[in-house]
Amino acid sequence: MQNYLVFQLYGVLASWGDQAVGRERPSGDHPSRSALLGLLAAGMGIARNKEDKLAELSRQCRFGIKLYSPGQVLRDFHTTQIPPTIKKIKHLHTRRDELRADNLGTILSSREYRQDALAVVALWLEEEGKYSLDDLQLGLIQPHFHLYLGRKSCPLSIPVNPEKVSTETLKVALDKYVVDKELKMLEQTAHYYWEKTDHMGCKPDFHVARYDQPISRKRWQFSSRDEYVCLGDKEA
Repeated sequence: MQNYLVFQLYGVLASWGDQAVGRERPSGDHPSRSALLGLLAAGMGIARNKEDKLAELSRQCRFGIKLYSPGQVLRDFHTTQIPPTIKKIKHLHTRRDELRADNLGTILSSREYRQDALAVVALWLEEEGKYSLDDLQLGLIQPHFHLYLGRKSCPLSIPVNPEKVSTETLKVALDKYVVDKELKMLEQTAHYYWEKTDHMGCKPDFHVARYDQPISRKRWQFSSRDEYVCLGDKEA
């Protein structure tokens, strides 16, 4: 038997950051590992500059996801004013400093969001360490910082309602969780996503590389990992 912390994620808007090239800011269709670690860190009150604590959290935590609804894609078009490149100006410490410059230019960008996305997440601890499932559960119930779904502009629309369960497989833990009755209309044929484990309980259709393993929150650097995907309800 394996112990899990299982919770629901739903919001009117969510944005699960994916590889960003140039001015495009795409969103994955399901929660990224970096977003889930950020959610837990916010609940625990771990600031982004506490890299040792963030690394410990990442070392311990593993995730499986049951995606009921990826949500509809919303693209938001942005314009941002920026100062010209001036060699005499070596340091612009604040946004106010940038906007004080003359002849401001404009850059264009496009950001993706997911509307009415619903997922259930199961968390387990791969190794013993500083954090326990009890600690993480309390952090989600009584968070130190605001919890949001990938971006600060995407707050939770319902509580995450974390529950501890002990089951034979990860799939059973995900399937046993009952989402809020108000969200039943969003339940579709579920897709499963998980990190490498011997206790998933279903066979993957394929696996992909995702670049969402945090290396440094300060420098906003990420590395790749393998993610396994099951598109139906296939037992192992």
